[in-house]
Order: sequence, then C-alpha cells, then structure tokens
Amino acid sequence: MRIALGVVEADAGEVRWDGRPVDLEARRRIGYMPEERGLYPRMTVADQLTYLARLHGLDAARARRSVDTWIERLGLGERRDEEVLKLSLGNQQRVQLAAALVHDPDVLVLDEPFSGLDPVAVDVMSDVLREKCAEGVPVVFSSHQLDLVERLCDRVGIIRAGRMVAVGTVEELRAHAAPRIEIHAPAAPPGWAEALPGVAVLERRDGRTLVELRDGADDQRLLEAALATGPVHEFARRPPSLAELFRHAVSEEGAA
Repeated sequence: MRIALGVVEADAGEVRWDGRPVDLEARRRIGYMPEERGLYPRMTVADQLTYLARLHGLDAARARRSVDTWIERLGLGERRDEEVLKLSLGNQQRVQLAAALVHDPDVLVLDEPFSGLDPVAVDVMSDVLREKCAEGVPVVFSSHQLDLVERLCDRVGIIRAGRMVAVGTVEELRAHAAPRIEIHAPAAPPGWAEALPGVAVLERRDGRTLVELRDGADDQRLLEAALATGPVHEFARRPPSLAELFRHAVSEEGAA
C-alpha cells in the first residue's frame, strides 16, 4: 500500500492503475486511509477535513459541501468543532475515513480501517464501503478481522512472507480446501473417528465431532462408522471460515 501511494520506493516491479503506471496525478485520485492515523491532533474535525479537501484541489464551496456531507454521514455532527485529540479512537477512525473520502476519490485504499471501532461504527463504515463499491469505486483494504473480510469482500488475497499465496472469492478459496463434516452422535465413544483412514478430527464437544476428510476419504464410510456407534442426529458439511483458510494458507503445511 505504501508503494502504491508513493510513500516508499519499490525494489522491483511497478504499480499500475487503469493500464498506466501510477504517478502523482493518479495518486491525487486515490483516497488513502493509513493504519497509523495521519491527522493533525489540534485541528478541529471540520477545519481538518476542509484543509485536506482543498489540498486535493476542491474549491472552498465544494470542500465545505463535501465536509458537511461526510461529517453527517459518518455520525460526527456533534464533534465537528472538537479537536481531533479530544475524540475517542473510534471517532478518530471515522475522521480518518472522512479524510479519505472528502475529495470523491476514484479508488479507495484502506489499511486496517476497522481497527478500534465499536460494532455500530463497524456497521457505518461497512455501509459506506459498500456504497462506494456500488458506485463503481474499487475498494482495497487490509484487515486481520477476517469475519468482516468474509462478509464484505468480493475477492480476497492472503499474504504469507510478503507473497500472495491465495487469491479469489471466499467460495473459490473454500473449493480448494479439504471437506469438513460435523457429526452429532451423542452415544459415540471417544476416539471413534480417529481410526478411520483419511479422517482428521479437528474438534469434539457436546457429542459433536468436526472432522476433515483428506486423501480422498469417503464421507459415506464416515457416516457408516458414525451410525455404528448409535443414533446420528446430524451429519452435515461445514465449510471452513475465512479465518480457518487463512491459518492453513500461512501455515508450514499450507506453504508446502
């Protein structure tokens, strides 16, 4: 992200947007939200956003209209005349998002945008990002809050040691994962599934066993083995969450 925004130089390769290398003019059209808040702590919210809008080339009237719009949209109306340093971390994060949006950018690049936000603020920010995406503005963000990534993103990339090791929709990433099945067999004795070839037990609690089928293991054999222990109340596929896909992709096993 810092290379894309020109903060640091690339050792190799180049960043391109719309078929052309990203230059200063292209960067003026990017809305960037850094992980470390890049705000002036003793400026008021409104003055700060107006100043940043003017830096991006908006005239005074347009800057004022845009600032008013985003202050209200992000729930900062009662804070517009407060100094940034007096705001909560969550409200500072909202101001940082407003700073990325105030010049109506063509692209949004956000680094850990949900960090420090309460659930209400997460919903507000999620709605804003969806709206910008629906308007045709590409939104690229990094996050370790993978439940939000799974909920919001059309396409996901997982990075390990500086390299992209998995990329695609969540469903495409799941398609490459080993099948997982949850069995609810309350009468089953401990260890009933471990002896089955190609079956790895991932979790066991309250009569439920979550397993992963490896090396082409047959789910029907698994069902037969479960039924042999007694009644089976549930036998269902459980697709891995994005967090589980991430753990595998960055593990030594996933790298191999």
